[in-house]
Amino acid sequence: MNKIRLSKSSISKKEQFAVSEVLAKEYLGMGEVTHEFEIAIANYLEINDNQVATVNTGTSALHIALSAIGIQPGDEVLVPSLTYVASFQAISALGAIPIACEILPNTLFLDSIDVRSKITSKSKAIMPVHYASSCKGIEDIYTIATEFNLRVIEDAAQAFGSIHEGKKIGSFGDIICFSFDGIKNITCGEGGAVISSDLSVIEKIKDARLLGVIKDTEKRYLGQRSWDFDVEEQGFRYHLSNINAAIGKVQLSRINEFRSKRQQIAKKYVTKFSSLEGIDVLDFSFSEIMPHIFVVKSLHRNELREYLLEKNIEVGIHYKPNHKLTKYQDNIELPVTDSIYEQILTLPCHYDLTDEEQDYIIESIRDFYE
Repeated sequence: MNKIRLSKSSISKKEQFAVSEVLAKEYLGMGEVTHEFEIAIANYLEINDNQVATVNTGTSALHIALSAIGIQPGDEVLVPSLTYVASFQAISALGAIPIACEILPNTLFLDSIDVRSKITSKSKAIMPVHYASSCKGIEDIYTIATEFNLRVIEDAAQAFGSIHEGKKIGSFGDIICFSFDGIKNITCGEGGAVISSDLSVIEKIKDARLLGVIKDTEKRYLGQRSWDFDVEEQGFRYHLSNINAAIGKVQLSRINEFRSKRQQIAKKYVTKFSSLEGIDVLDFSFSEIMPHIFVVKSLHRNELREYLLEKNIEVGIHYKPNHKLTKYQDNIELPVTDSIYEQILTLPCHYDLTDEEQDYIIESIRDFYE
């Protein structure tokens, strides 16, 4: 068996043609295609297109969203420790302090009880992370946010295409940040988006992503530039190019096939592991979420990981908790997070994974335990 990849993008000739069209027009930066992609996202989510602002990465989405709500040095943002470091870096980049919180053991979602216990006068926002594409339990976070007058920045980097309680992720909530990097549910190569019904936030982001140049977005959509302009706020070079947006538009048109295949893979894992002692799956509805990653828990994680790698099966660990990283080390105790970290293993889950490859993965895990 050739090496089975943990994750990968699926690029067709349609994406290649879309990029070639942008190249032929020789307007490569942010422009008309970027705007078309934003409209397509809004149509998919069934929201107004003025609620969408695309950016160049998912990390930029988090950073610029935090900036747009006025997060300042010394402010505190509550966030699960078990997340990719991008969540923490987006907070600390503004001089704010990420407050590492516990997770729930069956979903690995932010523990609302721990969040409540860590709120102080410096708390300004909560950043729940849609771990493995699920936000099961997010209602509890919004209840706390309302009680303490905190903003909610949803790190939904993994969750584009997922549904919660019958509603598409991004169609509800305060501020939602997506990632469209090379291996996400849909890709732009690199890209991200911020979604919000708070139009003041979106307007700030649309200026801020173009170095704070006021109303430059409207010019760029028309393939023009602002020459006599003003800047009032700190800005960033975070805009999404026509090239990346062209890839994203085609990927979005394929989302139903992507979603169906990822759900099929996840459901097959769940079925095959249900009777296997030693492997636990997370408590998700794979008829609703579009799984970016498929994570299992095993008390023999390290041995299983080495065994699968020897079998030419690429696996991952999502993620090393941030409170264990040098920059964010603190004398805090997160026993659930620490315990879960020693157990989690990510199995291959992507559109191009074949039935034969998945069967090989499942049989290899069965062989390990038997």
